[in-house]
Amino acid sequence: MTKPVDPENLASEDTPIEGTVLTPRQVGMLKVAVVVMGIMLLAGLAALIVGMIYQASKIGNKPSTPISSTPAPATVAAPDPIALEPTKPGAPHALDIPRNANVVSMSLDGHRLALHVRSRDAAEIVIVDLNSGRVVSRLKIEPAPVQ
Repeated sequence: MTKPVDPENLASEDTPIEGTVLTPRQVGMLKVAVVVMGIMLLAGLAALIVGMIYQASKIGNKPSTPISSTPAPATVAAPDPIALEPTKPGAPHALDIPRNANVVSMSLDGHRLALHVRSRDAAEIVIVDLNSGRVVSRLKIEPAPVQ
């Protein structure tokens, strides 16, 4: 692989190999770098495969939850959502939204539900704790003042 260095002519180690701009020392360092990067690439691929197998094995281990035979009503009115008493998980809850308002979108994160509620005059984000049925926060969406 490497040619022996002539001890009487040490200048040959610093001269480029014929037809290239690299010295024999640079070629040797390049070979080491290529081998190390190849090993790192294979190790990363192996770690990715092991991680995928581990994640796939966890999918079937989730406990099944019974599905309620009675569906929760789509729209239920309550006098005061903050005054709701804590109930068991899965029980239907009530949420007041203004008359003539619509739920534009919703997003679920764990046991919290964020509702984007919009009426003709106002818009707000309502965050509800699904375990207790309580409104955690109401964020009014107001346009910025014109500058």
